[in-house]
Amino acid sequence: MTTKRKRWLIVAAVLASTVLFGAESCDKASEPFHDADRSKNVNNDPADVIEMPDGFSNAATKCDHGNRVYVLFKSDANYGAISVVPNDPTCTNEAE
Repeated sequence: MTTKRKRWLIVAAVLASTVLFGAESCDKASEPFHDADRSKNVNNDPADVIEMPDGFSNAATKCDHGNRVYVLFKSDANYGAISVVPNDPTCTNEAE
């Protein structure tokens, strides 16, 4: 087998694997979310957002079924924290 032919076969194999991998990843991107089932009662009310100075985490809070929910986040980072205050007296049970 000549060197040119070996080189061509290697390039063709790399191209084929790249195309297959790319097609597979596009399929994954269009796949529907596999989240847990949820009820039809969705709380789409806006949250109160607390913006902190640069370098500190921001927070969002809202009431849900009489409980106050806090979510801490920082910009577009991939982490956050959730805290729930059960039976918060500042929350009304109107959302139930």
